[in-house]
Amino acid sequence: QVTLRAGAELDARRVNQYTLILRAACPGEDEAQERLFVRVTAGHVLRCDTLFARAEADVVQVLADVAPRTPLYVVLPQPLGGLTVSGSSLGATAPQKGEALGTAEPGLRNHNTPLTLTHRGLVLAPDNGFDPSKDIQTFLLDIEVMDRHGHNCSRALRVEVLPSRRPRVTFPEPHRAVTVTEGIGPGEVVTQVQARGDHVRYALLAPVAPVLFTVDEVTGQIRSTRRLQATRAHLLIRAYNALHPKDNATATVNVTVQGTDRLAPSCVPAIFVSQVPETMSPGSTLVTLRCTGSTSADGCLHYALEGPPSSLSHFCMEGPQLKVNTTLDYDSEATAALGFQFTATIVVTVGGQPRQSTRVPVLVTVTPVNEFRPACPSSATFTVPETAAFGSVVGRVAGTDRDYPQDSLEYSLEGGPGPAQPFSIDRSTGEIRVVGALDSQQHKSYRLAVRLTDTHHDLDPRKRQSRLCDVSVRLQAVPDQLPECTPEVQELRITAGSPGSRQPVTRLLCRGGPDSAALTYSLVGGNEDGRFRLEGNTLVYLPGGRAEPQPSVLLVEVWGGSGGRRRSSLVALVVHVAPRSTPVPASSTAPRTVSGAVTGSSSGVPRSSHSPHPVPPQTLRKEPLVVLQTEAAWHPPAWFVAVLTSSGVLLLATLGCTARSLLCR
Repeated sequence: QVTLRAGAELDARRVNQYTLILRAACPGEDEAQERLFVRVTAGHVLRCDTLFARAEADVVQVLADVAPRTPLYVVLPQPLGGLTVSGSSLGATAPQKGEALGTAEPGLRNHNTPLTLTHRGLVLAPDNGFDPSKDIQTFLLDIEVMDRHGHNCSRALRVEVLPSRRPRVTFPEPHRAVTVTEGIGPGEVVTQVQARGDHVRYALLAPVAPVLFTVDEVTGQIRSTRRLQATRAHLLIRAYNALHPKDNATATVNVTVQGTDRLAPSCVPAIFVSQVPETMSPGSTLVTLRCTGSTSADGCLHYALEGPPSSLSHFCMEGPQLKVNTTLDYDSEATAALGFQFTATIVVTVGGQPRQSTRVPVLVTVTPVNEFRPACPSSATFTVPETAAFGSVVGRVAGTDRDYPQDSLEYSLEGGPGPAQPFSIDRSTGEIRVVGALDSQQHKSYRLAVRLTDTHHDLDPRKRQSRLCDVSVRLQAVPDQLPECTPEVQELRITAGSPGSRQPVTRLLCRGGPDSAALTYSLVGGNEDGRFRLEGNTLVYLPGGRAEPQPSVLLVEVWGGSGGRRRSSLVALVVHVAPRSTPVPASSTAPRTVSGAVTGSSSGVPRSSHSPHPVPPQTLRKEPLVVLQTEAAWHPPAWFVAVLTSSGVLLLATLGCTARSLLCR
């Protein structure tokens, strides 16, 4: 008998045939020898891999919200091929209470676990799932795999059930009270319940009968099933997870169906319009409404104020009384932006269902009150040159007033304009202007009293306030500067034109001071026959019928400056007029400027100066030099000479008669 040695393992893939040599001998006989061939063929052999060889248990972690009969573990990944799988529970740290302990599936040798082990080697979740309300649960299993020859492999498995990570189904508002009016028709939405969670569905638990309401399974809307009348109903609503029905919550909804009051309250006045001063104190009553309902007493009336936030902040309701809540400031920009008017609506609601209400419009206009006096500017000192022309702006007095509008002021000058204060002030803008002559030698500065008077700050025009402000005007001295002309003496030659024509001769080039007014020109000498005329700064010759035998020596006075400080200068023009028949050069002779200035003072008496040195002969041949000297002379009229002569003759005759009388005595 040939047997397999203990502990030996056959592997057809490595050695598929063994040759054994057998020897046998009987006593007294020769030994016989034979060979035995043992062929090893491949077949299903149970081998325990490293997982079955380990001493520690294999660990599987699942969530408590796993679906029922979900595969949790596979014992053998390949087909069993005649192997049987069985297991036994080693215990559970958190056994489920109330769970059915029996199982129809073979494999587990006891029933202390809700897990299921199939003949195919699958460990399944319980038929009803795990209890999600518990903490971590642990189940220990001893799994054994056996072949038909009785060989087996065993291993331990620990299944850890972790708490669910999904949100629990809960009602944010587990208790609700809803009030509706009678007359709601079938299918109308009364209210809606909402629960938090995943895959939420809703069900109506109570009442079962009579059925007045239904709940939508998906949206949670509660609808009426018939036309509602005055009644009360207590509803119990369940919300649950459609995938895990054990995850649920309940809520109660109390529905009250009230009767109707169909007439709105009546109020007097039906509309309120008023004007109030801005100084009305908070807490003052503007109006008291007198309202009555159709079937309700006055105590069931509710008063509320609606409108823009600006109105709600300034007014409030205390029962039927509309009162001022805060100061009504007319002088603020916010009130001005509203047009100084506040609008609101008083809503009067009567009890009952549906709530009937009446709206009373309110219009309150805020009127101004002159509360403050005008204020003077912080600085009121101006500087003006003494040569400022009439109407020149000295400065502007910018007064202020805290009453709205802040620039509604009138300006007036105490004493008015005059020689003592040659200034005026604009009534509306406060601009100070020059209206008289200024002389820094007489007055270094002027002290003006300007009165500020507010306007449009009160409905009563008699309630005006004013304030005197001191304004100082300093005069800035300006040095005298005479007009300057280039050149000061000119000699010109022209040819007379036809009589009656207008013939320009020359244009004077003069300039005044930087702050003086425009220059003025006038002929003051040498134009006795009226042949010349000044048009601005242009000298014009008016030809006559006869020729001019002598040159015309003209004096032009040029005035500059402004006010009482006007200054003048003289310009001498020597004009040679040649008759038309006399050939003359086409161009006028270049002007000759004599050293020295011919000027005139403000008194009108001209002065002249010339060079004391003689002019060289060659210079006289090139161009004539004209030297003018003006001397003061007195030419009395003829009647004055005759009167003086007659008076002298009478005086001599009287003296002769007197001497003769004395000699005769």
